[in-house]
Amino acid sequence: MNNKKSASLKYQQIEEELKQLILEEQIKPGEKMPSENVLTAKYGVSRQTVRKAISNLINEGFVYAVQGSGTFCSDASRFKKDSKDIAVVMTYLSDYIFPKVISGIDSVLSENGYSIVLKNTNNSRTREIQCLENLIEKNIDGIIIEPSKSNVFCKHKYLYDRLDSYGIPYIFIQGAYSVMEDKPHVIMDDEKGAYLLTEHLIKLGHRNILGVFKSDDTQGQNRHKGYAKALAKEGIAYDPENVIWFYTEDRAVHPYTTLQKMIRSGKKVDAIVAYNDQIAFHLIKAIRELGLKVPEDISITGYDNSQTSTNTDITLTTIVHPQQELGKIAAEALLKMIHGEEVDKKIVIEPKLITGNSCKNRAI
Repeated sequence: MNNKKSASLKYQQIEEELKQLILEEQIKPGEKMPSENVLTAKYGVSRQTVRKAISNLINEGFVYAVQGSGTFCSDASRFKKDSKDIAVVMTYLSDYIFPKVISGIDSVLSENGYSIVLKNTNNSRTREIQCLENLIEKNIDGIIIEPSKSNVFCKHKYLYDRLDSYGIPYIFIQGAYSVMEDKPHVIMDDEKGAYLLTEHLIKLGHRNILGVFKSDDTQGQNRHKGYAKALAKEGIAYDPENVIWFYTEDRAVHPYTTLQKMIRSGKKVDAIVAYNDQIAFHLIKAIRELGLKVPEDISITGYDNSQTSTNTDITLTTIVHPQQELGKIAAEALLKMIHGEEVDKKIVIEPKLITGNSCKNRAI
């Protein structure tokens, strides 16, 4: 590595580490920052490298310089004004249900004179941290955020604490981290939704029902609970071998290949409760590749009523996801918070089952 590239990485390292200390409030607002001498000795770099890191922090509003006295940690709340900008941080922006959720948010905010700052995490914790750090530097009035991998323990709560200390309200949608369930959030009753789907299959005479669920978000965990609860109520023994768990990163491959492996092994499968519509259509393709038919051989249900595929004769039995309505509810709640009004900490949308042609009545 040449010296120029090494110096570049060093100043970025210094900048990020100091920023982290500020965000975690190990260096508090008004407190003097470590001197150039201290930083050059600690990192073994030149004064020029240290000055570049400090200059960037000044430009980003994390610190400010006082002539003859040094640099000091900023209180970001003193920069906050009525910007009329709301940040919307989603796991995805352009596919599945997300455009309609964003549309619902925008319809309420634009009507009230606010603009949206869109951010996309790609369901990555690292990206979420980067988004929050970026937004803390900006002049925004509030945040609507879909947490990334909401079932995984949140190690960056300090960033949300920072938002609290700056008086920037935020509301979660479609999930909430376990350590922040006391914060406002808008969710579907996913447990009840999956219960309704599983109960529907049982009433149609299905007994060998697989469940396919996403393990790294609370939606997947709650939908699994509803599936297990319905089986228990109808006296069908829960079998962990009948559940396929997948992660965000392997969602396009793991459910598909695992189902095919189970069917090839001779496992009895007459129905599947899929995590969502998107996964359901992947599974339909896997089933058909094996020469089987939906619903004649295997019934399947989805979740979200997205009907993502228009090139199929299947209309899924699924749970309605009020995409635009969810966005509107979240935006209306956030506006109340911005105006200092109290809102419910947990806003729950009741599920509604709609039937398609993806399930066969085996009770006849």
